[in-house]
Amino acid sequence: MRAFAELMNNRQGRQLGQWVEHVPADELPALHTFVNGLGEDLDAVVAGLSLRYSPGAVVGHNKIKMLKRQMFGRANFDLLRKRVLLAAGGRS
Repeated sequence: MRAFAELMNNRQGRQLGQWVEHVPADELPALHTFVNGLGEDLDAVVAGLSLRYSPGAVVGHNKIKMLKRQMFGRANFDLLRKRVLLAAGGRS
């Protein structure tokens, strides 16, 4: 697992394939599951481990999500719809 951390910290995503090949030799079932999950979208994982830029600055700054969380359990869908449209600059 330390080798994966080094891949992440040093932005060596192109070496991920070599790391994945060595995982079956480890006796860690959770690590095997992790590698299976990586395989489902390997190109995106390699890009994420290789490129300098990240969407981290905008992740979580979703106005609709914020409104949904504020309204949860407090009002019905019609009011939520109106608030979303108002926040987007639309008409209710």
